[in-house]
Amino acid sequence: MISAGDFRNGVTFEMDGNVYQIIEFQHVKPGKGAAFVRTKIRNVIAGSVVEKTFSPTDKFPTAYVERKEMQYSYNDGGLYYFMDMESYEMIPINESELSDNFKFVKEDMMCKVLSYKGKVFGVEPPTFVELTVTQTEPGVKGDTATNATKPGTLETGAEIRIPLFINEGDKIRIDTRTGEYMERA
Repeated sequence: MISAGDFRNGVTFEMDGNVYQIIEFQHVKPGKGAAFVRTKIRNVIAGSVVEKTFSPTDKFPTAYVERKEMQYSYNDGGLYYFMDMESYEMIPINESELSDNFKFVKEDMMCKVLSYKGKVFGVEPPTFVELTVTQTEPGVKGDTATNATKPGTLETGAEIRIPLFINEGDKIRIDTRTGEYMERA
């Protein structure tokens, strides 16, 4: 059990049959009346974000979200298959469970598969990935201003903005949280 007075960012708990993760919290002690905890919480299964206030004495059961390192193997239509590296078991995950930043993941990359009581609700790709640029316009010398970028297509099919000096065939490093170019690899 966890009380609302002990809430911290990232804590997961059960409430009304759902599992929530705290995104932001703030302990408020008004001059008049009782103290309360103002929070922004995310339903980890549905993905919706809600703002809610709690009394510091409210108690909730702690929810243990399992984060398991698995290798992305292949996709077959709307199912993406991940291999458990300990048991070598293949686990199919529906395309709807994947986040937008999964477009930066290629086969054989390690990802964290998130589950609660055996039900998978999300996949976290690695924070940084190195991918090859497969298609881009050539940069024209003298066609620059500060931080000029051009569109580029990566080997996974994802499209991002890249600097003018990057050419087809170059390996680049990408931050999957923001989807932005970091540096040459």
